[in-house]
Amino acid sequence: MSTLFSPFAIKGVTFRNRIAVSPMCQYSAVEGFANDWHLVHLGSRAVGGAALIIQEATAVCPEGRISPDDLGIWSDAHVNKLLPITAFIHSQGAIAGIQLAHAGRKASVSAPWRGNKFLQAGEGGWQTVSASATPFRPTDALPLALTKDGIGKVVDDFKQAAAMALQAGYKVVEVHAAHGYLLHQFLSPLINTRTDEYGGSFENRIRLLLQVVTAVQTEWPADKPLFVRLSCTDWAEGGWDIEGTVKLCGVLKGMGVDLIDASSGGAVQHQKIAVGPGYQVAFAERIRRACGIATGAVGLITEARQAEDIVATGQADMVLLARQLLRDPYFPMHAAKALGADIDWPPQYERAKL
Repeated sequence: MSTLFSPFAIKGVTFRNRIAVSPMCQYSAVEGFANDWHLVHLGSRAVGGAALIIQEATAVCPEGRISPDDLGIWSDAHVNKLLPITAFIHSQGAIAGIQLAHAGRKASVSAPWRGNKFLQAGEGGWQTVSASATPFRPTDALPLALTKDGIGKVVDDFKQAAAMALQAGYKVVEVHAAHGYLLHQFLSPLINTRTDEYGGSFENRIRLLLQVVTAVQTEWPADKPLFVRLSCTDWAEGGWDIEGTVKLCGVLKGMGVDLIDASSGGAVQHQKIAVGPGYQVAFAERIRRACGIATGAVGLITEARQAEDIVATGQADMVLLARQLLRDPYFPMHAAKALGADIDWPPQYERAKL
């Protein structure tokens, strides 16, 4: 019996196995609207056997996009474009999830294949915001330090996006507080130099994330899973670290968060990351054991036996795959065969199952 291919239930949702598609930006939207690319990209991973398909970082407001080409969910018109995607994912036995995000100071840049450069207003860019008025890169324009009113708008934007996510048919919401984006910018002392109630102490720096989670919970049903993605360390001296992450996860568990998606990095350019197979799995394991909360492991998980061992030994409850599922949308099918697990294939593909 494969643990990787055993069901996993959170609240009122049961995942058919422990493989999730990690949210991966496609930089293929126009004015935040989904199109056929997103349907085929996400839908093919559902066909391929993953249990949970988490849609890329989806901006809760226009200025929250990383690039002008990011998906958004700030209007009913966006919801209408997302409904066919969630319907197709669910028709294939998978669960549709969405990552709600605000890029903060890392917004207003071009897509990677267009140079990943900061965009000025005349180039389709916009004014960025952050915890403090320091840019991510020296070549970026200065972000505005959010005022109290601005912080209130961010919280409300996440709340409204959660309501729209429910209307769009998603069954899992993930709050993006990792990879140097806005909520992480408040967490990290390398970025957050505020002197008000949102800066300084640990309790102050986590305040915005807690307010966002509370606001999302007012719209997101209690019987549907709520995830939070965290960067467990900044990989830089004096930055956010695993000790703070464990402490925060204890708070989030007490608030009713169901799973921590344990990633790392992205806050500062001078980070030093020791990259290797499964290099972030230890974060998921430590959080799971210390806090008693479900975790998802990410980071260079590429082999069936590797993924099996992570969940079978209790290092994490799920594995979230990114690049491996770009290379092979049918990795779950291939992994099941390698592990001797008999899983259902779409009837259209069954002739190739032997």
